[in-house]
Amino acid sequence: MKLKGGKGYTLADIEALPEGERAELIDGEMFRMDAPLRIHQDIVMELSFEIKSYIRKNKGNCKVYAAPFAVRIKKDNLNYVEPDISVVCDHEKLDEKGCYGAPDWVIEILSPSSVKMDCERKVKLYCETGVREYWIVDPEKETVTVYDFAHSDTAQPTDGACALAAESWNKPMLYSFTKQVKAGIFENLWLDFSKLDLN
Repeated sequence: MKLKGGKGYTLADIEALPEGERAELIDGEMFRMDAPLRIHQDIVMELSFEIKSYIRKNKGNCKVYAAPFAVRIKKDNLNYVEPDISVVCDHEKLDEKGCYGAPDWVIEILSPSSVKMDCERKVKLYCETGVREYWIVDPEKETVTVYDFAHSDTAQPTDGACALAAESWNKPMLYSFTKQVKAGIFENLWLDFSKLDLN
């Protein structure tokens, strides 16, 4: 939910929020975050466990963080997000506060209040800032939308720009919960949504 007052918010405003209140900041606009539903939390926990187990089993170096986890994604004072799941493989980006720069893989779980943010604003933001892969999990429709920016000819992470045209944002890979979904940033990680414990 967008807060009134337009742009002009900074990281200081995020840090000044009352305890228990959470918000995200995109180009100086602040968006309040509603408390997640139980299904949302179930999915976050199940996926985080599966990803972390894969990394440990394969002696990987990446780290998995579930929200609330601070991501200063543009390395400035005007952008701050708390993805539901962040996978960070470059430990140089990690500090005591969270991640300074773009995670390699971001997963967001849709809720009724986050559709516009997760499906529009964050697609552009994550593409622009060098996120390699972005998944949007929709518990209501039981679908997973996968944006593979790392293997897209339209993403240009080297200069921080994203030339991804608006119409191509609507052409990611779409999977149902009955399918296994491959994580592009790992060689052999397949997540089977049909086996997640969501009851």
